[in-house]
Amino acid sequence: MTNMGVWEILKAPVVTEKSVLLKEDSTEVEGRKNGQVLTFKVDRKATKLQIKGAVEEIFNVKVAAVRTVQYDGKMKRRGRIEGRRPAWKKAYVTLRKGEPTVDYAEAI
Repeated sequence: MTNMGVWEILKAPVVTEKSVLLKEDSTEVEGRKNGQVLTFKVDRKATKLQIKGAVEEIFNVKVAAVRTVQYDGKMKRRGRIEGRRPAWKKAYVTLRKGEPTVDYAEAI
C-alpha cells in the first residue's frame, strides 16, 4: 500500500443539499446522539483508517466512524461521441459527540 499525504486522500468536500443537512444536524438515532457528519470526495484507493487519520489531522477533531461509497462514472454523450465520466469514492465521516463545528474554509 502506498503512503499518501493527507491532501492526496481528501480531494474535496461534497457540498450538496443532503450533505449540508447532515453537517448541520446532529440527530438522535437509535437512542444515541450522533455527531456531525462531513462528506468528502476521496482517493479511490484510500482506506477508512487513512480517511479517518486525514480528517483528524487536517481539522483537529476526533472521528467516530467512516462510511464509504464507490460510484461508477456515468455514460455521457455529446452528439454521436460517447464517453464516460470517471469513477469516484465518497466518504461520510461522523465526528464524535461534542466536537466543535467544522468549517471547510478555515482548515485550508
